[in-house]
Amino acid sequence: MFIPATIEEVRTLGWENLDVILVSGDAYLDSPHSGIAVIGHVLIDAGYRVALIPQPDIGSSADINRFGEPLLFWGISSGSVDSMVSNYNADRSRRRQDDFTPGGENTRRPDRALIAYTGLIRRYFKETVPIVLGGIEASLRRVAHYDYWQNKIRRSILFDAKADLLVFGMGEETILKLASAFTQKEPWHELPGIARISRELPEGAGELPSYEETLTSPDAFEEMYRRFYRESLSTGGSQLTQKTGDRYLVINPPPGLMHEDELDRIYGLPYERRMHPLYDSQEKVRAVDTVQFSVTTHRGCCGECNFCAIAVHQGRQVISRSEDSILKEVKEIARHRDFKGIISDVGGPTANMYGLTCPQMQKGKTCSDRRCLFPEMCTSLKTGHDRQVRLLQAIRKIEGVKKVFVASGIRYDMVTGDREHGLSYLNEIAAHHVSGQLRVAPEHASENVLSMMGKPGGESLSVFTEKFNRINEKLGKKQYLSYYYIAAHPGCSHDDMDALVQNHGGRISHLDGSVQIFTPTPSTWSTLMYYTGKDPFSGRKIFVERDMGKKKKQQKSVVKEVKKGAQRYSRRRGK
Repeated sequence: MFIPATIEEVRTLGWENLDVILVSGDAYLDSPHSGIAVIGHVLIDAGYRVALIPQPDIGSSADINRFGEPLLFWGISSGSVDSMVSNYNADRSRRRQDDFTPGGENTRRPDRALIAYTGLIRRYFKETVPIVLGGIEASLRRVAHYDYWQNKIRRSILFDAKADLLVFGMGEETILKLASAFTQKEPWHELPGIARISRELPEGAGELPSYEETLTSPDAFEEMYRRFYRESLSTGGSQLTQKTGDRYLVINPPPGLMHEDELDRIYGLPYERRMHPLYDSQEKVRAVDTVQFSVTTHRGCCGECNFCAIAVHQGRQVISRSEDSILKEVKEIARHRDFKGIISDVGGPTANMYGLTCPQMQKGKTCSDRRCLFPEMCTSLKTGHDRQVRLLQAIRKIEGVKKVFVASGIRYDMVTGDREHGLSYLNEIAAHHVSGQLRVAPEHASENVLSMMGKPGGESLSVFTEKFNRINEKLGKKQYLSYYYIAAHPGCSHDDMDALVQNHGGRISHLDGSVQIFTPTPSTWSTLMYYTGKDPFSGRKIFVERDMGKKKKQQKSVVKEVKKGAQRYSRRRGK
C-alpha cells in the first residue's frame, strides 16, 4: 500500500486524525530504497496513522496545510541525498538535474531543506507538536561541521533548523520508540539514536570542544570530529555534548545493532515499488529506473573510505538479510505489473559485503585500534562470497527473472583476499551478472593519495584485473572494468594525477561519469583534511588543492585519457 499523500486517501482509510506527518525533499517513490517510505511503512505497520507530503512548496501554505497538524510529531527529511550535495556541483554551480524530481529538473528541493521545511511548518503552525529531523542530511550535520558551500564551520543543524530533536542513522528502531514515548507521554530524552538541545549539561556526558572553539581552532575541530566519529561507530558509546552559545547539543549513543530478522521484517513490508499516483500525469522520475527493481541485501560498510559517510550514517558493522527474505522479495518483484525480467542490482553499499562478519561485529562492536580493510584486510574478517554465490544462483532460478545484475560496485581487494571463495565469486559475476561492464573504484593510483583516502594499494587491483580478464577470455565474453576516480582529493597534486594516467592509462577503456572532483561533505575524514590541511592520522601537513580551475585541470587530465581508452576499446571491438 501507499503511504497516504492526499486527503482523499486519508479519508478512504477512515482516519479522522493523523499521528505523524512526514515531509520529504524527494518525490514519493514507494520503495525500500527510499528512507522516508521505509519510516512511513514501519510506523503504519506498528499501528500509527501516517501521511506524507513530498516536496512541499515552501512559498505557500497549500502543501504543508494539506492534512492539518499531526497528533504526535512531524518527521522531516531532505531526501535520499543531502540537499546541498543534490543542488550543487563540486564547483558550487547549481545542478540542473535532480533524479528524484519529476522531469529531472532541479526546481523543487530547497537549499538546506531541513531548515526550509522546519521554517515552513512553524510559519503556519506556531505552537505545534515536536518537529523531528531525520535522514542523511540530519545524520551528518548533527554536530558542528564544515560546510563546503559556505566555506565555514556551521553548528549542529538542530540549532539552525530550530527543530525539537533529531534522529540519526537509519532510524527505524529509534522512530518507533520515540512514537511510543510520545503516545504514552513517557520520557524520550535518553533514547539511543537521538540528538537534542538542552539548557543544562547532562551529568556524566562526554564534552566535545564547543562550537565556538571549533570556529577559531582547527585543532579543536579535529579533536571534536575524532571523538564524534569514534562514538558514532560504537553501539555502546557514550553520550556526547557540545556547548553552543548558552545551550548544549546532546547526542545520545547509537542504537543497538539490528538483527537479521528485524532487517527482514523491514524489507518485507508492502512497498508498491512505483511512484505514487500523484505523479501519473507528471513527467518521469529518473531514480525509478535505478532502484525500482533492485534488491538491498545488507546495510553498513566496513570499508571506511575516508571520503565516504556511510560508516557514520549506516554503521561500520555489516548487517545482512536472510536468503529467504531476499528470495521472497525477488518473487514479489517478479509478479510486479511493471517488471520486465531484469533485476537491476543485488547488493548494498558494497555488493560483496553481503554475509561478511567477524567476532566483533557479531557482538555489535567495532575495533577502536584498526580498520577492517585498510591498510590490509583483517585476518578476523570472514567474507561471505560463498553465501553470495548461492544467493545469486537461487535468484536466477526464480520464475520470471531473466537477468540479474550486480551494479552497486564491489571491493576487489576483498575478492583477491578471499583465497577460498574469491575466484568462484568472480567467475559467477563474470558469467552471469555483468552488464558489459563491472564497476570498481580504485579512486587513484598514487600510494600517497590512496593512503589519504583509506584505500588499498594498486597490487590487489592488478591481480583482480588480471583474473577478471582471464575469466572473460575463457567465457568468450567482451566485458570490461569501469574505473571510478577522484580528482583533487586532499593530498592529491596535478603530478599525482599524471601518475594515475601513467599507471592506469592502459586499463581505462570507458567513460561512465568516472572522474569526479572531490566534494567535501559533512562528517568525513577527507573533509576534515580539506579544512585543516593536515593528515589527522599522522599529524603531518598535506597539500590541498583549493583552486577550482586547478581542480578541473586535475579532472581533465584523466578524462582525456579515458576518452583515448574508449576509442582503443571501440577499435578492439571492431566498431
